[in-house]
Amino acid sequence: MTTATRHPVELRYATASDVESTSDASRVLLALEGSRGTVGVRGRLKDAALFRDALTAAFGILSSDLRYRGKDRTAYLAYLMSKGKRASAQIWEAQKAFLDNALDGEEKQDEVLDPVLTVDPDSVSLEVFSRDESAYARLSFDNSLFEGREAAHGSTFLDVPANLSTRMDRLRTYLPVSLEAHVALPAKAAREPRNVDVPHAWLRGFLQVQSAATLPASSCVLAPIDLYNLLFALRTRKAKKAPRALRFELVPGAAPRLVLEPWELVLECHGGTYNGTAPAVVRTFGRQRLVALARLLPHAKSVRLQLMGPGLPVFWVIDMGAATLTLGLTGWTESGWSSAAAFDVLMPRAVPDGLAEKLRNKLRADGPLPFDTLVAGADGASKEHVRAALQLECLRGRILFDVAKGQYRPRELMAKPVDESVIRFGSEREARAHRLLGDGGPGAGEVKLTKVHELVGEGTRIHGEVVDREAVRSFFPSFTLDLEGRVKDASCGCPHFRRSGMREGPCEHQLALRLAYARRRAEEEALRKTPEGRKLIRAETRSYVRRDAESGQEMVYRVSLDGQVVAVEWGPRTGEARHQRLWFDTDTEARTAYFTRLEKLSAEGYIDAASALV
Repeated sequence: MTTATRHPVELRYATASDVESTSDASRVLLALEGSRGTVGVRGRLKDAALFRDALTAAFGILSSDLRYRGKDRTAYLAYLMSKGKRASAQIWEAQKAFLDNALDGEEKQDEVLDPVLTVDPDSVSLEVFSRDESAYARLSFDNSLFEGREAAHGSTFLDVPANLSTRMDRLRTYLPVSLEAHVALPAKAAREPRNVDVPHAWLRGFLQVQSAATLPASSCVLAPIDLYNLLFALRTRKAKKAPRALRFELVPGAAPRLVLEPWELVLECHGGTYNGTAPAVVRTFGRQRLVALARLLPHAKSVRLQLMGPGLPVFWVIDMGAATLTLGLTGWTESGWSSAAAFDVLMPRAVPDGLAEKLRNKLRADGPLPFDTLVAGADGASKEHVRAALQLECLRGRILFDVAKGQYRPRELMAKPVDESVIRFGSEREARAHRLLGDGGPGAGEVKLTKVHELVGEGTRIHGEVVDREAVRSFFPSFTLDLEGRVKDASCGCPHFRRSGMREGPCEHQLALRLAYARRRAEEEALRKTPEGRKLIRAETRSYVRRDAESGQEMVYRVSLDGQVVAVEWGPRTGEARHQRLWFDTDTEARTAYFTRLEKLSAEGYIDAASALV
């Protein structure tokens, strides 16, 4: 594995993006990077207000950073010095210099790529990725928004000065407004080339969120008023305790419900019924990132959601007529190691030689194209192989999946394709964790799950044994996954953890155990659907929920199988629960009673809430 952690990119702009306004008209001048050839678009805007609000919302997502920041204690140090405490002037100056250097280093590390602008025959789109690496947005403007449109197709980077969003806000839409986005804008002052060292972690997140869009998902439609109600509830409430999830309750033939935790506030939706084949409950986190959509409410015509699954990204598609914004949110705002298991499923499996290149060439010649058309033209390749090949091209930055239209499009992120092996792992420790799991490379080990303990109301406690053949010994990592999917109370006996604990991130043994647990959960979910798989289950806990349409009260059943014992706990979610324990003579009788109870709950309209658990 290469030791390089950054991807160098040179950006050449002739001038800076700007907004020019006179008493008669306004022009939005967007400067494009010039090393990618002739790319651009120009034309008069038919709906300037829509263009202004949508572009400003995209710039807001680009600059957003919701990561926790520690308190600045420089003012307190100054106070101590003024009171004659043990903070001398020399100590004060040294600490201030240290903080300044630390902040300068953080700013350099946070350097990211400029937005990517792509001009297609049917639209022009802008892609941005937030500074905290948790939100991806693609803003697309249809040709119908422009009058007298002229375009040169291709992809390149867009210059976004710090004051461009403010200048866009001052745009007066009652005057004629035109757009000019190309590489040959007249330069007001010469600009030197700018070198950007893009962290591989940022590039990995940017490309993997797009890769997630290619996965199968549950889809539902909301009305704009539903989004307004959600944003209003988030603005007027502040959760002081966990869990802080946004829960989706999806029942075929019924309107979706949004539930805000921990208040259990139920928002009935009005965008139509859920058309899925099976009921589902999906919990998502990082809901405060949705505030970025408030600017689009006056223009929204409908809102569509793509729910990938626990811990995976969620896509919000805002249809505004001539413009569409697709917002992809990762499973957590903090891109911590809890999400490593989720991103593990985004990497493509085996891809036949030449298939990825063939599909990309077909898209360049005939794109955009839906998945079924690409499968039909793949010369007999299976759907699984075609999907894996398209995922691979997404990770290389050469195509993207348009969630709004359900089509694949050609798009060259870089002049040269990104090496997927470079962004395969988030860190060297994550690479070693995969080797411990036997995912290739030297140092293969063995990872065992020794105990998985469900903690009611708290989460799941996981213990394991990792045989590390490089260290010629075994380690026994453990941790607790709380109700929000975060990891706490982690421990391990390896030198890394004994030296620094969790201050420098998890060790490879904890990561390997986290991945092994996620993979076993996926295997068990697939296996328990078969009669042969059910015979292997000796211990399991499932939760089923049902909400009364009139009172809105939610009833929760928690059924557990443990050898020859079946335990049932039921009651309202916010009330006191009742308990029942049943003993059987054999494991087979207990297992039969357990699955009979689950089938009865499903027949009575209860939803299996296992998909809501992380």
